[in-house]
Amino acid sequence: MRISVLAVDGVFDTGLAAVLDTFATANELAELQRMPSPRFEVHVVGVRKRVRTALGLRVPVKAVSTLRRPDWIVVPALGTKMPEPLQEALERREAQDAAEQLRCWHAGGARIGAACIGGFLLAESGLLDGHEATTAWWLGPLFRQRYPEVRLDEQRMLVPSGRLVTAGAAMGHLELALWLVRQSSPALADMTARYLLVDTRPSQAPYMIPVHLAQADPLVQRFEGWARGRLREGFSLDAAAAAMHTSKRTLQRRIEAVLGKSPLSYFQDLRVERAVHLLRTSRQDLEAIAAEVGYADGVTLRTLLRRKLGRGVRELRRPGD
Repeated sequence: MRISVLAVDGVFDTGLAAVLDTFATANELAELQRMPSPRFEVHVVGVRKRVRTALGLRVPVKAVSTLRRPDWIVVPALGTKMPEPLQEALERREAQDAAEQLRCWHAGGARIGAACIGGFLLAESGLLDGHEATTAWWLGPLFRQRYPEVRLDEQRMLVPSGRLVTAGAAMGHLELALWLVRQSSPALADMTARYLLVDTRPSQAPYMIPVHLAQADPLVQRFEGWARGRLREGFSLDAAAAAMHTSKRTLQRRIEAVLGKSPLSYFQDLRVERAVHLLRTSRQDLEAIAAEVGYADGVTLRTLLRRKLGRGVRELRRPGD
């Protein structure tokens, strides 16, 4: 499997290293165990001659024109983690040249994987339009605004879609690299994950912080504050719209545009966040916690936690609680 890792100036150090180390470890283990799996031929490429990471380290890159067409392109994240500097980075000539190169590779038959904020570079190419995708969870509102044709689900950690695959925040680079190893050898991928002490994370939901998402829009932020004070009483769209001094239709549309979910669904996210906080910081039993966040009984809350987070109550409680 020939893999080109596209590094642009300001690439996220951890992401780039995680991708390269995963493939290097897989190659070493395959040779050590004499496993009948193909070697991963990995090259770091750039659309500029000189590339430095976000922390200022120089990255040796090869020119795209010097290599055979790769089977896969991997796009690591940029080191700009917040919306404003990220938008500035995406407007730079290098980012636009990278997007053009991705289109060329894709037209030539290559498949492309992008992790974390690398998904923004892939989306800039237009190749993600009409596809499902994920990205760094806290940048979901910006992603929706900038790429409305992409079907974003930032709760998922890994989203394959046709000849494209996207992965979630930061350690999503490991998830992506292991997924690519798994395409050649599931056994080698499992062994590599064990050596790197990587546990599978199918969802970003347990790591998401609702208040950070709400800050992307003033109306959504006001709704978030109102909702937190009413978790026990329950949700009413009529009451929410009245408290926001807007119509139900406007509130519904704004929250769906920013967060990709209904006001009720976001209200449930806040309940889950509060319940997890109480599980980890108090000794209340599940029935008491369920009542505090507005559910009739602990069974309902237990089911919701499992569905939303993929974890049970015992996993969510800290050791010793």
